[in-house]
Amino acid sequence: MEHERSITLGSETDFDGWRKAARTLALHEVQPSAVTWRVGNNGPEPVGPSAAPLETPSNAISVPAKFVVLAQSAILHRDPLRFAILYRLLWRLRGHHDLLGVADDPDVSRVLAMAKAVHRDQHRMRASVRFREIGREQKSHYVAWFEPEYHIVEATAPFFASRFADIPWSILTPDLCAHWDGHAVAITPGIEVPGEDRLEQTWRRTYANIFNPARLKTALPR
Repeated sequence: MEHERSITLGSETDFDGWRKAARTLALHEVQPSAVTWRVGNNGPEPVGPSAAPLETPSNAISVPAKFVVLAQSAILHRDPLRFAILYRLLWRLRGHHDLLGVADDPDVSRVLAMAKAVHRDQHRMRASVRFREIGREQKSHYVAWFEPEYHIVEATAPFFASRFADIPWSILTPDLCAHWDGHAVAITPGIEVPGEDRLEQTWRRTYANIFNPARLKTALPR
């Protein structure tokens, strides 16, 4: 009987980690039913004896390019089963390259629905974020509050970096915060809901922590 394998991803949006793990698992013929996916310390702890680590194969898996694009969006959803569903779909695509065209397939329809919901939330963010100027002249900063439905902040921030490249801005959310200084996007942890009338107060209170260099994760615009 095959030991169950537990895969721990670095974050809720760790697509690169998922892709590397999924490729290794598939090339070693590890059935989807034998894999448990976790994020950091979230999710169930492995039960029973653990399987020996798998070596990373040098060969590749042939899947439609559409699947990679679809997976990059679907992984931003909040469905806790998304990693497992995507791996199961990858597993099945190896022997059925036209599977993504079968719209009534349960796995395909679910992943398509997740990607569609994520795209809709990204559109909502791009359309509804409104910046408020805080401070004046050389010390002014533009701040907005947004509550995303899915894990879209880091993926959507480059849009604002391109559209508002000439002003320093921050988008604060409960999940993550995105900041633009004119050169690169920095990502910091989310903050508590400030309320519309407390946005400036919240911004000033958290400014020092937000711009602590040790907490910044920089991502260049895409």
